[in-house]
Amino acid sequence: MLQDSKGLDITTDSTETIAAINGFIDCSLRYGQDAEAMILQGIRADPTCAIANAYAAAYYLSQESSIARKHAVLYLKAATQHLQQVSERERLYISAIVAWAKGSICQAIAYHETIAQQFPQDLISVQQGQYHYFYQGDELGLLQIAETVLPENQEDPYLLSMVAFGLEQCHRLSQAERLGRQAIALKRDNPWAHHAVAHIMEAEGRLDEGIAWMEELAATWEDCNSMLYTHNWLHVALFYLAKVDLQTVLTLYHEKIWHRARKNSPKDQVTAISLLIRLEIMLLRLGMSEDIIEESWEKLVPYLLPRLHEHTLPLHDLHYVYALARTGRIEQVSEMLVSMATHTQRLEPRQRGLWNEIVIPAAKAMIAHASGDMQGTIDDFKPILSSLWTIGGSSTQRHLFKQIYLDALRRDQHDDFSHRLFASVEKLLHPKKNVILRSGNRA
Repeated sequence: MLQDSKGLDITTDSTETIAAINGFIDCSLRYGQDAEAMILQGIRADPTCAIANAYAAAYYLSQESSIARKHAVLYLKAATQHLQQVSERERLYISAIVAWAKGSICQAIAYHETIAQQFPQDLISVQQGQYHYFYQGDELGLLQIAETVLPENQEDPYLLSMVAFGLEQCHRLSQAERLGRQAIALKRDNPWAHHAVAHIMEAEGRLDEGIAWMEELAATWEDCNSMLYTHNWLHVALFYLAKVDLQTVLTLYHEKIWHRARKNSPKDQVTAISLLIRLEIMLLRLGMSEDIIEESWEKLVPYLLPRLHEHTLPLHDLHYVYALARTGRIEQVSEMLVSMATHTQRLEPRQRGLWNEIVIPAAKAMIAHASGDMQGTIDDFKPILSSLWTIGGSSTQRHLFKQIYLDALRRDQHDDFSHRLFASVEKLLHPKKNVILRSGNRA
């Protein structure tokens, strides 16, 4: 038995596997491009290393696609076949990934919480625990699992960036910015910390500062995986969109987001769809033609068709179904809705309730808006607005759905009372976003 760079026991006699695991963990924590290659190298050096196989399974599960999931299952099977001699931490970690693969996310979180309590050096486990809290919409849990291990990792830039993001999601903005900047002072090429501070600047309406902040650091993103590379550029685009600099937004979409996306990556697809929706809402608000992004919508479609029956995350499904409806793929939209309803029958009761009561109604609202049915959008979204947090994602990602609802209100009504209603709902839904929205409205 050897140890990794954090002093944690790894059941292997291969120093090459240890080096690969160290590289995988560092690459994962900094959102680098080479995590997959590194962990597969470690498995080749010791195919019996249970936790190396579990790391590979976790990597593939995080891709949130059916093809990647098939890879994950194979590596998870190998991990569980070699459980006999592993350490307690390795057993807990492998159990967490098994629970993830089964869709038992609460159980997976419980294992990651235990690891955080007993083995606070294990930051890859903390990162994955945050991932689950994030897609459960549990902002407090996302923060607390990182804070649990902070006393033992006060100088670790990656952990500081995780805490900073958790603080921002819990609206503790000044503390979040302090820790985010501290993380960057320790390691400048720390894209998750860049991202956390960008969230703060967006929430506070610091548009020009946000642009300068992200563009100054953008050169360090070249080694990022496509998910965070495109997502960080999305945040830059949102600053420009709030300033109603639509030409720059279009340029960023084409050059930094879709051009650099891994086209078959669900997360990259969601980033692209999110920006196109926001851009189209702004175009229509300004009385401009949406034809300038028509081709961009169409280019997405071939990559979305494999997504119809995956249902890995509610947040993703809502983006996919919008894009399909927006491009007039009526048969595929109907097929996906039926598939979503079927999917709910396979879920545990809590998740089944979420999909039936929130996700499917939200999907119908998205379809209505994409199809030009503003009253349908209002009718489907209004009853679930206060529960949208349950679909997961960040506050910025969920803000998209509220923007769609507000756009439907604006476009469906024309009298003075309706405009005053729109303004009051805007303030209610976006108490921390009003500076940005007002900036956009001034154009």
